[in-house]
Amino acid sequence: MNIEEQVELLMLGTEYGDEDLKKAMTAELRERLILAQKENRPLRVYCGYDPTSTDLHLGHTITMRKLRQFQDLGHEVTFLIGSYTALVGDPSDKNKARPILTEEKVAENAMTYTEQAFRVLDREKTKIRYNGEWLSKLTLVDLIRLGQNFTVQQFLARDNFANRLEKGEPIYIHETFYALMQGYDAVAMETDVQIGGSDQLFNIIVAGRKLQEALGQKPLVGIITAILPGTDGVQRMSKSTGNIVPINTGANDMFGKLMSVPDSAMALYMRLVTRWSPHEIEKIEQDVASGALHPRDAKMNMAGEITSIFYGEEDAKSARENFVKTFQQKEIPDEMPDFALQSGQTVVDVILAAGLAESKSKARSLIDQKGVKLDGEVLERGDAPFPHPGVLQVGKRRFVRVK
Repeated sequence: MNIEEQVELLMLGTEYGDEDLKKAMTAELRERLILAQKENRPLRVYCGYDPTSTDLHLGHTITMRKLRQFQDLGHEVTFLIGSYTALVGDPSDKNKARPILTEEKVAENAMTYTEQAFRVLDREKTKIRYNGEWLSKLTLVDLIRLGQNFTVQQFLARDNFANRLEKGEPIYIHETFYALMQGYDAVAMETDVQIGGSDQLFNIIVAGRKLQEALGQKPLVGIITAILPGTDGVQRMSKSTGNIVPINTGANDMFGKLMSVPDSAMALYMRLVTRWSPHEIEKIEQDVASGALHPRDAKMNMAGEITSIFYGEEDAKSARENFVKTFQQKEIPDEMPDFALQSGQTVVDVILAAGLAESKSKARSLIDQKGVKLDGEVLERGDAPFPHPGVLQVGKRRFVRVK
């Protein structure tokens, strides 16, 4: 790729909330790429991840996809685990203070993060670092000197802090430390480019760039990605709202969940999650608009592309075939887990024991909605003994062969 093509790819799916800021970051990125080419050195690129839980969903991987684009262009990528920032908690996307994690819990969560990240990143080309390397060495005086570069007004102007202040809800002093700590990460690694979601705009554009400049470094280029909506196509993908696409779920489940994404969200999914180039995405959108490509087929191609990133081409192809059989041809899948029926088990007992619902109340709700079938026949009583062996279907995508 030439420089302009690289800029177009790397800015794909970015969202700054301000067109002038986006133009400024685009120009600075172009300058950095040209300079790196002249000096024959890679750009130092990083994104930080606070291991606040163990399981990642598709929304977490948006910045990883952007890191991978830089990797494929030959740049130096660091996957930074926020072993110290996670102890404070990032207030950026929260309307209340995050709970404080223990060092033991952070270390436990971090172990799973890296392995899941390597489904997107090139393991051989990725540096793994922990920000405790340098943050643990800062003294109280160091922290005070970092804080001298900011005003209280800058923090209170942030939407989440401003909203809490207006409602009379507490804003804790330690929450302001987070931006200083993340900004110092950029200084410690002499960062050229930092990647983050749009909820990280203040931490990257204000804190990171300002601290670098104050400490004699050239301010980084902030690549700010848009936030991925969940399977409802509206709300941010989040475990709390139940609209997630987990990445440790299996190819069939991932493909099926992606097919449930509304057509209106397809463009964002293509730009944020696939490996497709801007021109490939533009061609798909033109074909859908002209009628040359059915939106359903475009979505199936998108679901196959994303599933193949995490599970490989063969599993993605199999998932597509299973989806067509199950939902388009109204057939059951060829392969499904087996469940050994025990004497005396009710319908609800089997649903729970087979892992097809999270609770008895959820199982009963599915039954009331006529979402539970045995060999195609609706089961209407959860407390009834399980009728007979056969294929049990719960909801649209969950099947088990009861023996």
